[in-house]
Amino acid sequence: MTLAFGFSRFLNPRVNPSTNPILGLWLFSCSCSCSSSASSAPEPPELAGGPGTIREGRAEIFADKSNSVFYNKAQVNNRDLSIAVLRSFLLKRQEEHDIRLVKGRHAETPPEQHANDLDPVVTGSEDTAPREESKIKAPKVLEALAASGLRAIRYALEVDGIGEVVAVDNNEEAIEACKKNIYHNAIPASSKVDLDPYGSPAAFLDSAVQCVADGGILMCSATDMAVLAGGNPEVCFSKYGSYPVRGKYCHEMALRILLACIESHAIRHKRYIVPVISVHMDFYIRVFVRIFTSASTVKTSPLKISHVYQCVGCNSFHLQNVGRINSKDKRNVALPNFCPTVPQECCECGHKFVMGGPIWSDPIHDKEWATSILSNVQAMSGAYPAYAKISAVLTSVSQELVNAPLFVSLHSLCATLKCTNPTMAMFHSALRNAGYQISGSHVDPLALKTDAPMSVIWDIMRCWVKLHPVKSRPGADPSNRILSQEPKLQASFSQATGGLVARKSPRFVPNPEKYWGPKAKAGRPLKTPHMDNCEFRFTANTLEAGDRTSISK
Repeated sequence: MTLAFGFSRFLNPRVNPSTNPILGLWLFSCSCSCSSSASSAPEPPELAGGPGTIREGRAEIFADKSNSVFYNKAQVNNRDLSIAVLRSFLLKRQEEHDIRLVKGRHAETPPEQHANDLDPVVTGSEDTAPREESKIKAPKVLEALAASGLRAIRYALEVDGIGEVVAVDNNEEAIEACKKNIYHNAIPASSKVDLDPYGSPAAFLDSAVQCVADGGILMCSATDMAVLAGGNPEVCFSKYGSYPVRGKYCHEMALRILLACIESHAIRHKRYIVPVISVHMDFYIRVFVRIFTSASTVKTSPLKISHVYQCVGCNSFHLQNVGRINSKDKRNVALPNFCPTVPQECCECGHKFVMGGPIWSDPIHDKEWATSILSNVQAMSGAYPAYAKISAVLTSVSQELVNAPLFVSLHSLCATLKCTNPTMAMFHSALRNAGYQISGSHVDPLALKTDAPMSVIWDIMRCWVKLHPVKSRPGADPSNRILSQEPKLQASFSQATGGLVARKSPRFVPNPEKYWGPKAKAGRPLKTPHMDNCEFRFTANTLEAGDRTSISK
């Protein structure tokens, strides 16, 4: 039986759990057709004899050395970023509501507010004929995979203006751990959904896109990066309906595969997504998307999805939308696109293409929103345990080009031609002098996101090799074909206006400690610490381990 528990956050500074009846948890079976709360609040769980505690933000939970309930401290970056986005979402939601009141109910504004989120309130008597105004309801939060409940507890304690927080898990040990942690934090006891599974979220997406209110936000993590980044393409297709290709941009492609998968589930229910922020951090990806309902907008979904063609020789890539718009048709209905824009062989090196995708090719960030979130985070830096990491990620996101899907790597370009590397500033200047835009990426410090076509990028590299000659390679090396062509663009590497500037804050920060990464799945025994001070030796055909200080040399 799947159990669920919920709790609410009040604006009172402190509530005595022993005297507040709302503190009680309600349990119900998810298999029932309708949910029913318990008739009375359950007794607080037994806390005596518990292990040590873990402090994160304003929350404190009990540690579980047996690993029966999953907790990963490396996900503090994930939780901090989620709280920052949620705080910004509440402000954005209130702004949209205020604009709607000013413009009136018949204003031509996007369908960003569900009717059930508005509570009519009459501000006067009938004699004065007052105007009926609407008071926005506090949003509800569903933490669908709660585990220890730390994320849900932090939402309740740290995000002002939040309404009800419902945390769900189908593991009885997790439910008991949540009970203890809730009572330990003295928390009084769905517009937003949060999915953070151990592995792939694919199995939960169809339900998630249906339960988010119109204009609400879906937060979704995926930690199966070996699948999404191209290690197991057949598994990726079975889970996400897309083929990844192995390239330097594989982590950004993973983000776009997940977004395309969410969109594919949403359009089945006449809904569509609008990405707010999509990031790759540490060992996982995390996307924040708003979900709206519009049968007409859903018809344009093929314009946001593209296939990727990547050359197996020089790694050049090209994108093609699944759909197109007929300019003679005023209905703007998406039609099937024409045949591939790439030939059978790469124009640069003569090798074949492989096809990947489909992926999300529309912007994956809202730059204005990202800048606003960054400002709020900087103003409340003390409230985020992982401030250095999330501020660096948000800084990179706010500087990215939004209309440049995927990216090229400067080191990869030079490796193909076997030439020396130009500096990042020189390459940026060459593209800007040619009239194109360029930026970095939060995914890779060596990434170059640009709206320039691959032919321009290779022309710049040809001009660079003319200044720094290389030896010809034997056989059918891709560099021979690329360098045998004369550049159509004469690149200028002189300093361009608006190029790279000195950054006041780092965009990439090191991990806070060694072995920072995913931990063992709940239920598996934790491994012993890495044996940094251990050496191995053979004794009578048996491998033995010993401390370095005790082994004689």
